[in-house]
Amino acid sequence: MTSFVVTGGAGGVGRGIADRLAADGTVVVVDVADRLERAHERIVLVTGDAADPEVALRAAAVAEAAGPLAGWVNNAAIFDDADLAGDPPARILELVTANLALAVTGCHTAVNHFRRHRRAGAIVNVSSHQAQRPVRGALPYATAKAAIEGLTRAIAVDHGPGGIRANAVALGSITTARSEAYRAAHPDVAAQMAALHPLGRPGTVNEVAGVVAFLLSGAAGFVNGAILPVDGGRAVNGPDPEARSIPDVGW
Repeated sequence: MTSFVVTGGAGGVGRGIADRLAADGTVVVVDVADRLERAHERIVLVTGDAADPEVALRAAAVAEAAGPLAGWVNNAAIFDDADLAGDPPARILELVTANLALAVTGCHTAVNHFRRHRRAGAIVNVSSHQAQRPVRGALPYATAKAAIEGLTRAIAVDHGPGGIRANAVALGSITTARSEAYRAAHPDVAAQMAALHPLGRPGTVNEVAGVVAFLLSGAAGFVNGAILPVDGGRAVNGPDPEARSIPDVGW
């Protein structure tokens, strides 16, 4: 049975990904949390900073001991904000680097693990629609996600000949406990989210997890260097005050 590593997998989207991958093998979750939200016989927690190379190496070793490491998912992220008008360059670079380091460390560990074991493998980096269409006030996060997409493409080119695939999922708004708490405190947000996503709703954790599992699987064996939107069409939507209403004819 194979194994996987998922960073930032103690809760939210990361935990949903871990739950889905646990159907296919053992999943090692790397998270700063000291416990999982709920126990699962195939999910093992390694507590620590996913940007720390020693923590990442420990996760790879734990995964390999359970079965050949086949896939690595870089999901961990930091959501602190700063802006050019109110913060010094050092603070902005600190936040960009903090997010980028999580993916670089994970990719570095995964690539070298696969190479050391002379094995093909797959990496999925979790990006955001903000990599292409930033939300005002989230400059460090949007910058880091754009860099992570560039990192994904470069890995695909550099290490594809060794059978190592790298892809990314660019997420729209996904319903999690964190987002639900925010929406409960801001009742007007639900209608705004529906308008932003052409499908009329945010996505679910399970919808993200299914796409990630596909990209890690043999069914995606010729998919490499792709940035796959999982956003209900948010990235292609062009809100405009002159847009005319289109009736939903239904089925």
